Amino acid sequence: MLNFDEQRFVRIQSGAVAHANGIRSAITECLENGAENIFFLGTGGAAILMMPASQLLQRQSAFPTYLEMSAELVLTGHQALGPKSIVVIPSLSGTTKESIEVMNYCRGKGAKVISLIGHAETPLARGADYAFVNFAEDDTSCESFYVQSLLIALSVMHVRGEYREYNDTVQEIVRLPHALLEVKRAYEERAEQFAEAIKDEPYHIVTGAGTTWPEAFYYGMCILEEMQWIRTRPVHSSDFFHGTLELVEKGVSVLLFKGEDASRPLVERVERFLPAYTDKVRVLDTAEFALPGISNHVRALISPVVLATVLERISAHLELKRNHPLTTRRYYKRVAY
Repeated sequence: MLNFDEQRFVRIQSGAVAHANGIRSAITECLENGAENIFFLGTGGAAILMMPASQLLQRQSAFPTYLEMSAELVLTGHQALGPKSIVVIPSLSGTTKESIEVMNYCRGKGAKVISLIGHAETPLARGADYAFVNFAEDDTSCESFYVQSLLIALSVMHVRGEYREYNDTVQEIVRLPHALLEVKRAYEERAEQFAEAIKDEPYHIVTGAGTTWPEAFYYGMCILEEMQWIRTRPVHSSDFFHGTLELVEKGVSVLLFKGEDASRPLVERVERFLPAYTDKVRVLDTAEFALPGISNHVRALISPVVLATVLERISAHLELKRNHPLTTRRYYKRVAY
């Protein structure tokens, strides 16, 4: 595969899965000590990657769950945040300014902080009550963050007696690193073709729903915009027909991300609409990828993980075809802001 270290990928994703017992222990301790709610707080792309886990809890658990913008919460406060709160803060570097500030703010309120970071001996590792370190870099961090936050959500429901399938689900997730590697291998040729098809597009509408909406949002903002300087319009599929559809015409590129959860029909509705109005509809459907040993129930939970692993292959080819390395920046961490 192009610019890809298979052993490194499996090692990193296995590291994320290996935190399952530690995460469950941390959540158990917090709940036994009287935790009454959980906040998912991050900055930028890392915050977006917490969305599927927070959504899972909001829809399938009675445990109060909040997904907030870190920088804004520090300024506005939140009446539910306090000594009975669990706070989850992801940061690949462990040094993200806004995430450090929100960690200190939350600890000042008495909350227990769980950090998900890529590097030890960083502020977010040292300052958290529970720090889960799993080295990763930009091309491997999505899957790692998705998996770890999913394990947090499943642990909350498990400890509260709301998810009896916990042990079976974790056993399936353990198989995921090697299954994802096979997905990458099988998709490599198509990834090159996909990159060739979109390399000259000036902008994309990117849409998804349910567990795939966060990946649509993330890929548009953090990869196509930040790393490729391509304008995008991420839009949730349920909102597509309330504004964005008016931008669709011949030659407009639309990327559709289809998952396997209950929200899939929302994306399919957009998919049915588009062919009559644009000739550039590209679909990524997680149902097309073989995942041996993964049940339909768990497939629905990990749709964003599968999308992230496929999109990484597309990005690897895209940066080469556009002669624009994914590491190139004009402003991010280069100028004062």
